[in-house]
Amino acid sequence: MEFKGAIFDLDGTLLDSMWVWKQIDHDFLAKRGIAVPPDYMLAVAHLGAYQTAVYTAERFGLPESPEELIAEWTEMAIYYYTYKVELKPGAFEYLSMLKKKGVKLAVATANDRALFIPALKHTKIYDFFDAVVNVDEVERKKGFPDIYWLACKKMGVEPKDSVVFEDIYQGICGARDGGFRTVGVYDETSASDSEKIRCTADKYIKDFTELMETTV
Repeated sequence: MEFKGAIFDLDGTLLDSMWVWKQIDHDFLAKRGIAVPPDYMLAVAHLGAYQTAVYTAERFGLPESPEELIAEWTEMAIYYYTYKVELKPGAFEYLSMLKKKGVKLAVATANDRALFIPALKHTKIYDFFDAVVNVDEVERKKGFPDIYWLACKKMGVEPKDSVVFEDIYQGICGARDGGFRTVGVYDETSASDSEKIRCTADKYIKDFTELMETTV
């Protein structure tokens, strides 16, 4: 598979960071006397921060505004993303290899810039990317191709010449529907959808070390 552009999700794909959100979900809801539902993380994985806050407030009947919820989550998460979050196995080496080959690289994430920019710098991959796109910059969420199209536009690469790396089923479907080739990346949080991802994506990997001796 030859490609000129590669678009990467962050949480669960490049970053081993989903444990942060599990901890925040637990602490946030426990403070309100609520146990974390088994489907909660998957339900919000493809949403932006504001959409997640709206969903959470509606689902659990919380009185706080979306802005108040986002501020609380951000305060809890910023330390972890700045100092503790690390890369998935082989991610740094794979990005380095693509960069040396002249492949354009982009981030397409549902996370907030106040969190993922420090994480990119902490893990020393910030300078690899030609474009960084957040779902708040597009009209539709990751079940649609909008965010990947915008990443391509910013990179100056056509979708047909690009590959999208995602750990969630909605992201794989949205990218596929936008004319992209796709690589599913295993993450424990989305393991329940792993078979659907495997059947939908053009390739499915456990981690990036699998791609170091061959092309995607």
